[in-house]
Amino acid sequence: MADLSGAWLGTYWQKGSPTRFEATLVQGGNTLSGRVLDDNTLGEAQINGEVIGRSVSFTKRYIASAPYVVQYSGTISEDGDFVSGKWSIDARNTGNWEARRSGDSLIAELKSQVEKTEKTPELVGAP
Repeated sequence: MADLSGAWLGTYWQKGSPTRFEATLVQGGNTLSGRVLDDNTLGEAQINGEVIGRSVSFTKRYIASAPYVVQYSGTISEDGDFVSGKWSIDARNTGNWEARRSGDSLIAELKSQVEKTEKTPELVGAP
């Protein structure tokens, strides 16, 4: 079973228009939870769902802006770094979505910068 815990960057399409999102997921066993921030006016949402084998399904509820619940389902790639599938609110509001595991890690980036700084001696007497 894939572990989807971590940071993800993705896109969903509604009526042909793409919307980017960032997600932070936590998986414990088959249970999936997390937060999503859409790049639009709807803002932050909470997700809850499950992972079974290479299948994922979850609901997305916006925290402050929208009263509806969005249902997502998808298939996880063999390497566990890509997910794609369908989302729906009702029969008229549906579309495709996909997400890739984000390579961005602020902690890893910070550690890398600190290591570079420690390895680079200060130039004494440089103009």
